[in-house]
Amino acid sequence: MAESNLLSGVWTLTADGLVLAAHRPDRPFATAIRREKTYTADRGTVKEQITETARIPLTAIAGDSGAFTLSAEGRSLSVTVSTDATGAALTFSGEDGWAYAFALPAIDGEAVFGGGEQYRQVNLRGETVVNFVSEHIKAKTVLEKALLPRCLYREKPHSAIGSYAPMPVFQTDRGRLIRFDTESDGTSVFADDGYRFEFDACPRGLFLSRGESFAALSRILAAQIPNRQYLPDWCFDGMILGVQGGTQRILDKAFAMLDAGAKVCGVWSQDWSGFNRTVMGYQVWWNWEADETLYPDLKGAIRKLNARGVRFLAYINPYLVRDSRLYNECREKGWLITHPDGSVYHIKSTTFDAGMLDLTDPDAVRFIKDVLIKQNMLDLGVSGWMADFGEYLPVDCVLHDGDPKQLHNLWPVLWAKINREAIEEYGAKDAMFFMRSGYVGVQSYAPVLWNGDQHTDTTKDYGMPCVMPASFSLGFSGAPMVHSDIGGFFSFGKLKRNGELFTRWMEMNAFSLLMRSHESIRPWANAQFDAPDVLPYTVRLTAIHAQLKPYIQHCAQLAGQGIPAMRPDFWETGSYMAERDPYSYYLGDDLYVCPVIEPKARTRQVFLPPGDWVDLWSGKEFPGWTMSVWTFDAPLGQPPVFYKKDSAFAPLFEQIRMQSK
Repeated sequence: MAESNLLSGVWTLTADGLVLAAHRPDRPFATAIRREKTYTADRGTVKEQITETARIPLTAIAGDSGAFTLSAEGRSLSVTVSTDATGAALTFSGEDGWAYAFALPAIDGEAVFGGGEQYRQVNLRGETVVNFVSEHIKAKTVLEKALLPRCLYREKPHSAIGSYAPMPVFQTDRGRLIRFDTESDGTSVFADDGYRFEFDACPRGLFLSRGESFAALSRILAAQIPNRQYLPDWCFDGMILGVQGGTQRILDKAFAMLDAGAKVCGVWSQDWSGFNRTVMGYQVWWNWEADETLYPDLKGAIRKLNARGVRFLAYINPYLVRDSRLYNECREKGWLITHPDGSVYHIKSTTFDAGMLDLTDPDAVRFIKDVLIKQNMLDLGVSGWMADFGEYLPVDCVLHDGDPKQLHNLWPVLWAKINREAIEEYGAKDAMFFMRSGYVGVQSYAPVLWNGDQHTDTTKDYGMPCVMPASFSLGFSGAPMVHSDIGGFFSFGKLKRNGELFTRWMEMNAFSLLMRSHESIRPWANAQFDAPDVLPYTVRLTAIHAQLKPYIQHCAQLAGQGIPAMRPDFWETGSYMAERDPYSYYLGDDLYVCPVIEPKARTRQVFLPPGDWVDLWSGKEFPGWTMSVWTFDAPLGQPPVFYKKDSAFAPLFEQIRMQSK
């Protein structure tokens, strides 16, 4: 139960004896800020230049504990407080044209998690989190890896890495939930002397809750922002193969894998609309209709795939490549975002220009749903797609309706909403899509997220390992269902994956919600699922993933309550002090997975969390929560994985052990 008290100019908000928020004249809860920002954008990466002209701490307080006003020097902020059994909701009313900062107490030793998708580390204490949807990948970093010897490359810190899906939502290991209700650009700073949150516009509110565990906090968050993520039944029946290159190639690849004994549930062909060969590699032609030259009789090919239990997945994003047929049609109808002078606002992606569909224009939205999604994809028999991008909206463009500065963060949520509504209007109950970009509320629309464009390597900043902290952070932020591209995406020069890396990534995703590969931006330079040195492991791991179906479905059901499918090793203890390995994870309640992330490694050191554990491969039992470091053999195709001895799914896990020998 949260309680709010105001006495002699001092206000405190407590729950179970823990101070959630406080105000006193020398340490005010809120500050009004006058500032101007200029933005410089390049391929989705945005730099800001801030000029601050006034910062006015709101020191005076008047009213009562349920409704009061903070003020100073003619500036004011009204605060209304309501409490219930789970915490408190603070509603704000501030002055237009002013930014606002808020201060919350820090607790000694407290660790902070969430903030949307954060790739470098899971604990944000001592860090600054930027609340601005942006491109995650930077060309400079790709070039460094491509040109420098591995020993000279310096992995980037948290502060240098952007996020496709930031969210002003945080959980702490002292049982606090902090969520600001705003779409505004801002920052969150988790310093030892206090937590500071700044936003360009006054937030609508702040939610502060107290829970006895991460699971309890996650359920509170799911009650505030409904989670409607899902995966159709067919998604659990094997691997979705990333295959491009035309009708005959996808049929040949899919059927060859089935004949080899692999479990294949889908083929994802992102170039169904054509390809665009650029200096970066093999990219999609952004014109959302089937390319009849590359994919003749695609509908017939999809029927052939379906006859063998394989679904077809495509690709779409909210852009149209310049001078394509659909671009010209939408430009003539005024459905693309513009500059103030009325000219089309072109977005640069790698080396080509594209126009952006205006998601605030009802006619453009209806066109996206009825023509691009229902007619051009669902009518063909498409069962799913990558709904890519959403993070590039320029803040200086002109929209049909709304301020792009305030809609920038919300844009990927609007994009997700359009895709979800198209599926529901069509009645395609077994269709799905996956997204990389998001903001608060994306979990109400996107069936499942993916971690975006990793590098095809094992660096902890952009490579395979960053999938784990990114997934944990999304889970703490209220987005519990996420997966990654097997093998990564970005490749250039000597930055490319071999068969070992692809296999290790495939091992990790076999023990995840969704198993889906990507050919990468340079398919010819990177190992694929059917390479001679990879194929045996593809057969083995897809079979294991399919066998795990009942358990993975159980994990997905828990996600409906807001409980993340992938969780860090300290999840059950509730304390970050219990972290032993930031690159291992729980899958659901009963599996503990230790991916192999070191090149050429054939053993893996393991710290087991609390409980009695059984090695999935040997059947031997091991005690958890000891100071012992176990070293396990980790040959290709067999990452260290453990299940709880008392798991209700123990018979399933034992069956997998016996059949995978």
